[in-house]
Amino acid sequence: MSRTRIKFCGITRDKDAQAGVALGVDAIGFVLVPASPRAIAADKAAVIRRRLPPFVSAVALFKDADAAFVQEAIDTLRPDLLQFHGEEPADFCASFGLPYMKAVAMGEKQSLAALARRYKAATGLLLDSHARGGMGGRGETFDWSRVTAVKTPLVLAGGLNPANVGGAVRQLRPYGVDVSSGIEARPGVKDHDKMRAFVEAVQRADRTKR
Repeated sequence: MSRTRIKFCGITRDKDAQAGVALGVDAIGFVLVPASPRAIAADKAAVIRRRLPPFVSAVALFKDADAAFVQEAIDTLRPDLLQFHGEEPADFCASFGLPYMKAVAMGEKQSLAALARRYKAATGLLLDSHARGGMGGRGETFDWSRVTAVKTPLVLAGGLNPANVGGAVRQLRPYGVDVSSGIEARPGVKDHDKMRAFVEAVQRADRTKR
């Protein structure tokens, strides 16, 4: 049986990261975008990151940041994976010597096949509900029927929550799912009951999806 990977994003508190670890999530995401309500400074994220155990990845999320900002954050946080949410070109994303994932704005029509070719060095494409120039984390879904098969691993985001993630996994069979607002009490503060319910919903879908 294949297993859907899970990333909890928008983490700002150590106890939320540790709750995710206890639930068995695969990755913890830190939003290094000052304008975001879930923003965290790289030095504060680094404190949380140092307590993550082996095999739980730290992901640093950027949006149209300059190279110096990204590199300084990398030096401070030492993430395992970079995630770019803006209009960053492929050569920029690949220039830091770390694996990266590129967010796709599914709020408007884009060709996944073309994007997979453009960002061929990406370890995955993250499908979010925002339009170009925006960001995720708004609790809005997109039309999942628009997702087409590509060789690049796909991570589904955008409006996922404990009530709908099981259906998403069964319908699309993504490599992974990424959640932020769907497990929150308020922006940047996670609800541990919702976190548990989300993971359990994914696990149930994994057992029944094939």
